[in-house]
Amino acid sequence: MSISLKRAGAIFVKDYKEFSRNYAVSIMLIFPILFALLFRGADQLLPGAIGLVFNTSFVMLTCFAQACLIAEEKERNTLRSLMMTPATTMDVLIGKSSLVFVMSAVVLAISTYILGYEPASIGAFVAATIVSIFLYTAVGTICGLFSKTLLDASFSIIPAAVVFIGAPYGGMLLADDFPIFKVLGYTPSIQLVHLLGVSSTGSTMGDLLKPLLIILAWTSVLTFISVVLYQRRLKDE
Repeated sequence: MSISLKRAGAIFVKDYKEFSRNYAVSIMLIFPILFALLFRGADQLLPGAIGLVFNTSFVMLTCFAQACLIAEEKERNTLRSLMMTPATTMDVLIGKSSLVFVMSAVVLAISTYILGYEPASIGAFVAATIVSIFLYTAVGTICGLFSKTLLDASFSIIPAAVVFIGAPYGGMLLADDFPIFKVLGYTPSIQLVHLLGVSSTGSTMGDLLKPLLIILAWTSVLTFISVVLYQRRLKDE
């Protein structure tokens, strides 16, 4: 499938202009920074703190913003019109995801600096962050496709928050008493916490590679699902 960077760039510029005028959505940019300020004093719990900040930010910013961008197109009945243009499916999805990627990367970089977090491997940390942004962008796309309005999109991320934050964190607390909950340890949010908690001393490449590969597997599957659903929903409408 061909990809036109020019068309994707045009969609990026369009979304930026619309997003900057939507103050209800734009305000979500400050929440990760507020969380970082709140947890920056938790020195002894820093790995867990940055994991919570990142996972919450991915849902509240990355997933929410992407869901709103997709839902807004559907609300205005312009999403289908995009497909009538020479822009391909990948042009549209890349263009609409680029703004969310840039916002998430910048805000999370600021949050990391505020927390004073120093990863065991800067390469693994950057890779995990980038892959996680792609993952939650795909989740946001799926949420947006099943939303008809911006209000629907606001509520659609609640299941995502439960699945990727609430259930894994809650399940791990019960894992000792109910071993079945140990399977939740393979969710991308818990794997990210494991990766961020790896110490710079005494760690091996496997300690960093395993969680990164699990997150990558989740990202590949969810990205594929989002593309398939995007094409199918367009045909249904």
